[in-house]
Amino acid sequence: MIVVLMGVSGSGKTTIGTVLAGKAGATFADADDYHPAANKQKMAAGHPLNDEDRQPWLETLNRLMVGWFEAGASGVLACSALKDKYRKTLSAGMPAGAVHFVLLDGSKEMIAERLAARHHEYMNPALLESQFATLETPGEDDPSAFKVVNDKAPDDVADEILRRIGLEK
Repeated sequence: MIVVLMGVSGSGKTTIGTVLAGKAGATFADADDYHPAANKQKMAAGHPLNDEDRQPWLETLNRLMVGWFEAGASGVLACSALKDKYRKTLSAGMPAGAVHFVLLDGSKEMIAERLAARHHEYMNPALLESQFATLETPGEDDPSAFKVVNDKAPDDVADEILRRIGLEK
C-alpha cells in the first residue's frame, strides 16, 4: 500500500498521515522534509513555488516511493501534489494503481483557521490562496484518486481511507 495524502497546506496531511501509517503498519514521510533550502526560503518569504522549483523535489519523492514499492513496503506520503502532472511524476515507474492519491478536502475557512492556529517552519499562511488556485482536483474518472473531507477525528478519517482502498481496519 502506497498512499499520497494530498491537498493544500493545513488540510491535515501530516496529522492524518501519521495516524494512517500507524494503523496500516506503514512508513510515514512528510514531503516538506525533502524540500531543498531554496524552496523553503522562497515559501517563507511568501512566494509560491513554480513548477521548476517543484520538479527536482517531486523526483526525489518519486525515488522514495519507488524504493517502497520495490521493497514491497507500505508507505504514506504527506505531499501537496496539487497538479495532475505532479501526481504523474510522483507515481512514475510504478504500475497503475500502485499509488493511491487521497485529497484531504475542506472549506477554505476551516483550513485558514487551522493555518492561523499553527506555526510552520516556512509555510506562509498568505500562500493558501495560491495553493487553492493551483489545486487540480483529481477527476472522478481517476481510479487511483479519491477525495475525503477532513472534518472528523483523525482516527475516523484514517479508517475511511483504509476502507476506501480496501484495507479495512
